[in-house]
Amino acid sequence: MKVSIITATYNSEKTLGYCMDSVLNQTYSDIEYIVIDGNSSDNTVDLITSKAKNAPHIVWVSEHDKGIYDALNKGIQKATGDIVGFVHSDDYLADTHCISDIVAAFKTHQVDGVYGNLHYVSFENPEHIVRNWVSQPFYPKLLKRGWMPAHPTLFLKNAVYQAEGNFNLEYKIAADYDFILRIFNNPKYTYHYLPKTIVKMRVGGASNKSLKNLIRKTKEDLKAAKTNGLTFPLAVILKKNLSKIPQWFSK
Repeated sequence: MKVSIITATYNSEKTLGYCMDSVLNQTYSDIEYIVIDGNSSDNTVDLITSKAKNAPHIVWVSEHDKGIYDALNKGIQKATGDIVGFVHSDDYLADTHCISDIVAAFKTHQVDGVYGNLHYVSFENPEHIVRNWVSQPFYPKLLKRGWMPAHPTLFLKNAVYQAEGNFNLEYKIAADYDFILRIFNNPKYTYHYLPKTIVKMRVGGASNKSLKNLIRKTKEDLKAAKTNGLTFPLAVILKKNLSKIPQWFSK
């Protein structure tokens, strides 16, 4: 199975090399690596160019976009793999066997999606775990409890994106939650939980870098819950936020 991995980046010269190396060093060989840059003004493009010289499977573009979800949509449109996943520019794959383990799970369980666990790590010291997001096998009632898989760990068959469409750009922070509700609410899709850490994410992302963004994210989460037909959406979002608390103590 061919795997398309998409990295959206903008002025990420400090972390992008680490991110790209985590993809380029995977033991699984059939990877198409798509890098979508938002017309960076630092050395990001030079870094991508340097990496691409020695890695012909890198497909990249640098141009203005409307934000991270627009960039991810562009990457999805370029993806030719059987499986599509994301590794954001501040993140990196946890080990060199992540993709081979994910592909094996797809083949063994014959599912539409595979997801796993995520570590939030210090921006300056990625070896220091700040939060530990341990997921669980999916069943529909979890959505009413505010559950979602860690989006950076979610790998889907390309056919799911072709059938369900792209991320909704009306959401600036919570388009991933909206998309997850859209597909996990659909009973025709099946998923497998891979109980291992797949991605390590540096803290300080768009959704939690300021109080203003936290408030906006909560509003967008509520809109997504309502739009996707969850009953008692305010209670769902409250449970969603409260469920994060144990992640700080399970390191």
